Amino acid sequence: MCKKKTVWITGAGKGIGKALAKQLAQEGWTVAASSRTKQDLEDLRRECPPESLYIFPLDVTDEVATRKAFDSIEEQIGEINLSIFNAGTHIPVSVKNFSTRAIRDTVEVNLMGTVHGLGQVIPQFIKRQRGHIVVVSSLAGYRGLPTSSGYGATKAALINMCEALKPELEKFNVTLTLVCPGFVKTPLTDKNTFPMPFIISAELAASIIIKKLNKRSFEIAFPVTLTCAMKIVRVVPNWLLFFLTRNLINKS
Repeated sequence: MCKKKTVWITGAGKGIGKALAKQLAQEGWTVAASSRTKQDLEDLRRECPPESLYIFPLDVTDEVATRKAFDSIEEQIGEINLSIFNAGTHIPVSVKNFSTRAIRDTVEVNLMGTVHGLGQVIPQFIKRQRGHIVVVSSLAGYRGLPTSSGYGATKAALINMCEALKPELEKFNVTLTLVCPGFVKTPLTDKNTFPMPFIISAELAASIIIKKLNKRSFEIAFPVTLTCAMKIVRVVPNWLLFFLTRNLINKS
């Protein structure tokens, strides 16, 4: 990671984002934490070392607000060296309750929320010829899964976008890392009613991410067993994919 230690994390109020903020603050980073819910950020600040974390409430679906948050961080704290775009939501959508509103809301948070952040940091990082960008996607973006038509589509879009951006950003000495977690225990996954194999805590997920960021790999995917399974599913023929997903539907 960067020698200087100023990090901006979106979606820092809960789950992986909160765990990342706490661990990075404990490691000596100055953390600019953004989340839509101010109270979550206030609670987070009380759990971090004094003067290690600053809060910047933000609805990432608002492009103007995102620009103001970025400007405020750099004015109040200083140059951002590492940006972690983690804000996300999950609204299950089946064919029986197919909802354009639910999918649009998911796209606005998961995809456009990340795009709004990238729109601020990319020009500055290119200008400075330095910086590290982290985009949190999901293993669910590898292939289409039942009830995940909206969520999976946004995560697949993030994967594709990062693959497109990485070689261009490298020309300007800007590092891009894609994070694809499996099931992580968060307030979002607490709502799931189906089995979640190999689920891990948000704290463990954050420690894995931080450890692997130092290795500068393009993709950080975990846990290993589920990642291997999903990478196999990513390349199997469609007839086999649909055989597997039909069985998932039948068991639900």
